[in-house]
Amino acid sequence: MTRTSETAVVVEPPACGPKPSRTRVHRAWFVAAVTFVTIIGAAAFRSVPGLFIDPLHDEFGWSRGTIGAAVSVNLALYGLTAPFAAALMDRYGIRKVVAVALSVIALGSGLTVWMTAPWQLLLCWGLLVGLGSGSMALAFAATVTNRWFTERRGLVSGILTAASASGQLIFLPLLSWIVTRYEWRPAAVTVALAALAVVPFVWLLLHDHPADVGAKPYGAKEFVPKPEPVPGAARRALTVLFSAVRTGPFWLLAGSFAICGASTNGLIQTHFVPASHDHGMPVTTAASLLAVIGVFDVVGTVASGWFTDRFDARRLLAVYYALRGISLLFLPILLAPSVHPPMLFFIVFYGLDWVATVPPTLALCREHYGEDSPIVFGWVLASHQVGAAVVAFLGGAARDRFGSYDVVWIASGALCAAAALMALVIRRRAGVSPAPAV
Repeated sequence: MTRTSETAVVVEPPACGPKPSRTRVHRAWFVAAVTFVTIIGAAAFRSVPGLFIDPLHDEFGWSRGTIGAAVSVNLALYGLTAPFAAALMDRYGIRKVVAVALSVIALGSGLTVWMTAPWQLLLCWGLLVGLGSGSMALAFAATVTNRWFTERRGLVSGILTAASASGQLIFLPLLSWIVTRYEWRPAAVTVALAALAVVPFVWLLLHDHPADVGAKPYGAKEFVPKPEPVPGAARRALTVLFSAVRTGPFWLLAGSFAICGASTNGLIQTHFVPASHDHGMPVTTAASLLAVIGVFDVVGTVASGWFTDRFDARRLLAVYYALRGISLLFLPILLAPSVHPPMLFFIVFYGLDWVATVPPTLALCREHYGEDSPIVFGWVLASHQVGAAVVAFLGGAARDRFGSYDVVWIASGALCAAAALMALVIRRRAGVSPAPAV
């Protein structure tokens, strides 16, 4: 091994491990920061569905059920792609998969400006954006967390989950203003540009593994060599699934997370704006309320990650789902032409609970499935998005049939109560402490 000067870079780490780092901030936190920004950029598209339902209905005469079907395809693919994307990251690396995913999101969103028929909406908004976003799903955050951290995993998963809400916070008011003033096409272009803008940062700054930069995972006592690429990504994703479905915790996690998706992405994110507009509330006001949900979602998800490092994940999930269900039962009487204190209380409360379920769900996947947990969580996330897809479609169909969303709010509240019970009966793996050490 050769040095050209005292400050020369070591070409490769010695056999016993990497050269000790002199920086006071571990490299893992920089990777987490890049991941956070990446998810924010990709989250722009998630602000769009609720804003486009009425404009597309008015311009093309498409029913809300037809538009909801495209949203359903998007949400379903978002989940179904995740486990395969996690396996592809093991095969080709995080950086390549994420860069391609962002480009596909930009392509799908950009092409919508030329659509004139419902099948084009299904292709662009449903298929392309769904596939791209599925590769950027929470399985991406799980992969980064598992590779770069051995400590503070609950906190990091909470922070990365909150990135999606931060993207909603940043883009939703802007997109609603664009839709109101310039119609929906400029908003679609804005989403495409936001996704493309993140690609250079991913390619230059997002490292696949700590060993790539001669570092140990945060909290690790020993250097961890980079594993060899895992061939057969699709085969591995299916193999892990077939193994997981033979266990009880998988079905309980998948079922409860399906209800989570139904009551968030499928219900509130897709239908809150048009439902509020039905009661006379301006679109920009309703969109701003969703943005406020995004603000408190960040707080709630990071706090949930902190709690997950300290308390029983099963009981945390039960509390989150029970409180969410109670709040939904009150929503039909809170919708009004203007914003009033009880509605603000609902928005703050729902924001705190929005994806607070993710850190404890991730923790339970790690507890029961170990190294396969990112792929298992990808399949659990698939159930989340299938639940969201079903309610995105049924919500629009119910609005067309009954003239309001009331029955959907109430049914979703009852489902959340069932999810709370499912969380409580997940068994704890033998030898695992209910309160992980910090």
